[in-house]
Amino acid sequence: MSNPSLLILAGDGIGPEVMSQVRRIIDWYGENRSLAFDVSEDLVGGAAYDVHGVPLTDETMEKAQSVDAVLLGAVGGPKYDDLDFSVKPERGLLRLRKEMDLFSNLRPAQCFDALADFSSLKRDVVAGLDIVIVRELTSGIYFGEPRGIIQEGNERVGINTQRYTESEIERVARSAFELARRRGNKVCSMEKANVMESGILWREVVQKVHDEDYADVELSHMYADAGAMQLCRWPKQFDVIVTDNLFGDLLSDAAAMLTGSLGMLPSASLGAPMANGRPKALYEPVHGSAPDIAGQGKANPIACILSFAMALRYSFDQGDEASRLENAVEAVLADGARTADLLGEEGVTPVTTAEMGDRILAALDASL
Repeated sequence: MSNPSLLILAGDGIGPEVMSQVRRIIDWYGENRSLAFDVSEDLVGGAAYDVHGVPLTDETMEKAQSVDAVLLGAVGGPKYDDLDFSVKPERGLLRLRKEMDLFSNLRPAQCFDALADFSSLKRDVVAGLDIVIVRELTSGIYFGEPRGIIQEGNERVGINTQRYTESEIERVARSAFELARRRGNKVCSMEKANVMESGILWREVVQKVHDEDYADVELSHMYADAGAMQLCRWPKQFDVIVTDNLFGDLLSDAAAMLTGSLGMLPSASLGAPMANGRPKALYEPVHGSAPDIAGQGKANPIACILSFAMALRYSFDQGDEASRLENAVEAVLADGARTADLLGEEGVTPVTTAEMGDRILAALDASL
């Protein structure tokens, strides 16, 4: 039997630095857990533009379609700000999501006890937080037509269209309900049914899917603005939140900062099952390319490492090994190791990107 395949697209800024630590983790699993991967690498974002003049080549897109999972670092940076919109680094990531049809974006917001004081909220509000926002990723206002900037009389008008079909809502709702069954068995669906027709349809379809196939899962509905307020008031009331592309973009970043640092959080973007039964998948940290600290050994690799843990769980049915890696990260944080983005408390040990990788590998060794 062949090994599962991974395509690594390290990208720009700190992407290559944090991804190098993931490569060490991948190698550890091959050497110590008989879990070897066939790993290939390619370019995306600004790195691809510098070489090929486009943020993602057709050849790289074909590779992404053929592997079991894609691991992506980060894209973008001020170097590319003046490029035409069509070739900006972010277009490479958007093309991957769209052509792989990665419609379900899973954004965990987990607050490790060792980092509870980093949140802007009180410790008792965030300590033990463990929620997931499921964001519809390939439709909605970011992709709807018509769109553009037109001239209307003596002024310009910007147009974007919020558009959802029943099938698009249904499939992401199913993704959220299936995830909830593996967790706390509770889903909150968020939209703006009070002012948007697309929100009315969203609520109706989610309710229908629930009533027909997931009646065992607790379902509630909430307007997205009220949901944002509740995330700040008492986030632990939620387990799985499912919402559309725009609201998911906003709510997941708000939830991320409840944990104290974007540099800690992974994400998974999942599509329809392939012939082997696994979903098409892309895993990436939610942080940006952070070009201001690139090459300085200050970058936090934990979000990228935890993205690989999500790949173990959702693409390779290795839930126990995913937990092993997550527990290793938690042990290192509890021991006081912090990269530059997490300094500021007493009793911590400043470490470089590579040293953080060393400590997580040591914790994995100790788990054997």
